[in-house]
Amino acid sequence: MTSFSQTISPTPFGFFDSDVIFQSEANAMVTFVKRKLGDDVLSVELTRKEIWACFEESCCEYSRFIHETKITSEMTNVLGLPKDGQDFTNKYSQSSLDFLIRKAEPYANESFVGGSYNATLGYLDMESNRQDYDLYEELKIASGSNAGSSVFDMLPTGSKGKMKIVEVFHFEPLAAQSFLLNASNVTNFLATNFNYESYVNSTVFYVLPIFEDVLRRGMLESASRVRRSNYSYEVLGTKLRIYPIPVSSLQVGRLYVKVMPPKSPYNPAYTDDSLSGISGPSTFPLGNIPFTSINQPGRQWIRQYTLALCKELLGLIRSKFQTIPIPNADLQLNGEALLTQGREDKEKLAIQMKEFLANLTHQKLMEADALAAENLQKQLRYIPMPLGKSVIIG
Repeated sequence: MTSFSQTISPTPFGFFDSDVIFQSEANAMVTFVKRKLGDDVLSVELTRKEIWACFEESCCEYSRFIHETKITSEMTNVLGLPKDGQDFTNKYSQSSLDFLIRKAEPYANESFVGGSYNATLGYLDMESNRQDYDLYEELKIASGSNAGSSVFDMLPTGSKGKMKIVEVFHFEPLAAQSFLLNASNVTNFLATNFNYESYVNSTVFYVLPIFEDVLRRGMLESASRVRRSNYSYEVLGTKLRIYPIPVSSLQVGRLYVKVMPPKSPYNPAYTDDSLSGISGPSTFPLGNIPFTSINQPGRQWIRQYTLALCKELLGLIRSKFQTIPIPNADLQLNGEALLTQGREDKEKLAIQMKEFLANLTHQKLMEADALAAENLQKQLRYIPMPLGKSVIIG
């Protein structure tokens, strides 16, 4: 009788055919299955290749259960990593916060402290006695090679959606430059436009508390808002309305507006290779666990699962014929019983494996360790202090 290594294509897929330990186990599996099914008393209608096919399937099922637990525990650590040429089978990953940081990027974008999308600076040509402007038709790009072009027209095809107004640079004059400092108009102009320090003409300076300057500036700004037309704006639909109505030459010019085009989760502002990396369970690079690396409890589960598959297969074979005529009688076959028993054994083994692995996810292990630490603290409280010299925290 030929052995596993001497047989051409012994298993359907050949996942483990080159594994020496698998070859040895496969030869023993034939004897194990046939004896468990009573071959010494009544012939078992299973070929060696059929038993080896069930053995291979059992190893694949074992790998599947183990990998599902690995995916559940480590998915957040590998999302976005390159999947080509990678194999994370039997590897223990280092935890990272990349998933959480990526999930928090939208908040950074909204807070203007980072994120994955760029804002566009544009401007509107303000006109005298005109208050309303259309952002989608009149907003122009402020700088770069496309300066002066319509912001909306320059959006990529497929991204021409609703723009978000980030900031409108329409402010009231600073009270500090107009009233707070006792300086000449010339020095205040220099301080405002050239970042020079504002100073008084004479050499006498009065050192006053800082809070007095702050309170005085607030008072002057409040007075300016109440007694004069307030500088503000409102956005309604595609229109931007500014207050007050520009009438003087100083109020007419460019009004800068920072907008953010519609965000595409698959087209951020930078080239992101993680978009084509590991994206979910289907792209998690995992292969069949080598049979050599499976420990004894795992191999025993595989043996039992192989036996259950063989029972089911033998039941299907014997169910093709309910009876076989023999001299003076009919031989009744137990195909239905074997089929039912094989499927029940498979289900029990699968449930047993799932329940076992459910307690071994990273979350469950942390919960178990936390509970053990809590119980240990409770036990330490009952330990007597020798001679009153020990200090126990708990």
